[in-house]
Amino acid sequence: MKRILLSVFVILFATIMLNCASSTTQNSKPEARNHQIQREWMMIAFKNYSKPQLVENKAKINLTENIENGKIRGGAFMGCNSMFFTSEFISESKNEGKVKISGIGSTMKACQNMKLEDDFSERFKKMTKYSVQGHFLTLSDDNGNQMKFIAADWD
Repeated sequence: MKRILLSVFVILFATIMLNCASSTTQNSKPEARNHQIQREWMMIAFKNYSKPQLVENKAKINLTENIENGKIRGGAFMGCNSMFFTSEFISESKNEGKVKISGIGSTMKACQNMKLEDDFSERFKKMTKYSVQGHFLTLSDDNGNQMKFIAADWD
């Protein structure tokens, strides 16, 4: 009886060890975090929207996911639907560079006022440059249109 019980424990232990070893090899190690970019950002300037309108809509982008293959899967909220996208920040200097936004999608709720969300979706995918100055992130396109954000964790 002791031998059977010991055998069961040995097999159980070996199975657990093999599962732990295989899960660490399957999950690739995330790339180093870019603490300057990988934050939650609250929108403070966009088109002709006032700052109180942006605050009321809780307009923000979230870039806190891990970097995988040079890309960050992000999220956005402009008052109605949850949006998602893939972003790639290519540094040209310490505080600025190029940005590529792709794969934009969202939930499909119908809300009373979706103008901010529609305007954001239309312009966001056209952003090609970024600049970080202190706690401010500015995204801009080739025509000079900008979106300005402040880090949500800034005091």
